[in-house]
Amino acid sequence: MEHLTYPNESPEYRKARNALLAEEMALRRQIEAVAAQRRALPPGGEVPEDYLFERIGANGMPEQVEMSKLFGRHPTLILYSFMYGPERDVPCPMCTHLLDSVNGGARHVGQRASLYVVAKSPIARLVAWARERGWSHLQFLSTAGNRYTTDYFGDTSKVPGAIRKAWGMKDGENYDETMFNVFRLDHGTVRHFWGSELTWAPQEPGQHHRSGDAVNALWGLLDMTPEGRGQFMPKLAY
Repeated sequence: MEHLTYPNESPEYRKARNALLAEEMALRRQIEAVAAQRRALPPGGEVPEDYLFERIGANGMPEQVEMSKLFGRHPTLILYSFMYGPERDVPCPMCTHLLDSVNGGARHVGQRASLYVVAKSPIARLVAWARERGWSHLQFLSTAGNRYTTDYFGDTSKVPGAIRKAWGMKDGENYDETMFNVFRLDHGTVRHFWGSELTWAPQEPGQHHRSGDAVNALWGLLDMTPEGRGQFMPKLAY
């Protein structure tokens, strides 16, 4: 294949760039292969209960809604666990900047699946933060005291002991954590399809435990630069 040539580039640059291009093509194939493997997963476990959440209804007032009613016109439901529990003065900056990115895609995701952001704080607090950030395309749910966040690892309370030890968690210490979970409505039965377990996987040297890079434009943009991501951590304001 004859590749592109930029003005005044050296032969050394072109050789290195061509080698990198081959790796980028291989990475694209791997990403597509992993996505196909994910789609081929067998049916997941049935949810243990029809969790009751709180949201803002069509009349602008808080209302309770069962998980089974969240699917709308689609058989697929995506829930993102947002680290903004009532014990936090402000939301997690990393979760917040991820949702900054997801907000833009949410209007399109709605054509294929239902998407909600879930947190333990009261619904009024979640909606107030969404308005401050300008998240006009995201829908929020409060757990309203249900066990969803615990059962589907949006917090640390059911994380296995070996993981707790590896993370250096103290006995009795628990907090909320970022987590994507996808569910399917199958002939009236809600089943778990996939969760972002990469959050809880062993951390390899030099690797962060984050698991939402595929939906986060920030990291993709920084990965294009000579400086890369470095140790940059997004803030709530600059």
